[in-house]
Amino acid sequence: MSRTIYCISGLGTDERIFAKLRPVGYNLKYIPQLLPDSQETISNYAARLAEFIKEDNAILLGVSFGGMLGIEISKIKPIQKLIIISGIKSSNELPRWMKMVGILKLNRVLPVRSYKFTERIDNNRLGITTDEEKELARALRQAADKGHMEWGVNEIFNWRNTWIPQNVTHIHGDKDRIFPLSRVKADFIIEGATHLLVYNRADEVNKCICKILGIE
Repeated sequence: MSRTIYCISGLGTDERIFAKLRPVGYNLKYIPQLLPDSQETISNYAARLAEFIKEDNAILLGVSFGGMLGIEISKIKPIQKLIIISGIKSSNELPRWMKMVGILKLNRVLPVRSYKFTERIDNNRLGITTDEEKELARALRQAADKGHMEWGVNEIFNWRNTWIPQNVTHIHGDKDRIFPLSRVKADFIIEGATHLLVYNRADEVNKCICKILGIE
């Protein structure tokens, strides 16, 4: 059995989001998010990411948008287990306001703005509170590619997936303000946790992952 977990970060983040994740007995391997073509579909993009997975029946972990990409990869490549953290599994779990923005194409009218003007609001929605978390979020935003962000936001708002693989397990926080728990069916719910739980509640996430993988 493979002892590698392939990890996909959320939109606008990178491997730094997994810095505190250390599931016992497993190594983490980060799948880098590539720059998309402007007209590229999420399925085609996921196929490019799947090329980084060098084994069949791998264990895949996706955070937020990375969870959606994990679903898309599962459609084209055999996956032993998919773990989704702070994400969604189908368009039924997508917040209604995101669906409406996608339908009306409002994200095209109001493209991604400079983080300097929205930093405080974004931090609040993500559940960022400590100076360490603020510094990480600022560094990630500065490094994020604007075109990638605009493409990803559009793909999220217009994701219409209805297929959920049987081998998926979902970890979610009950205070997530990006993808509210009221619309999400999660297998593990971490009380008081926000969208950033993979980083600021990593010890509890590690325990969940160990249970999912049969490690007590």
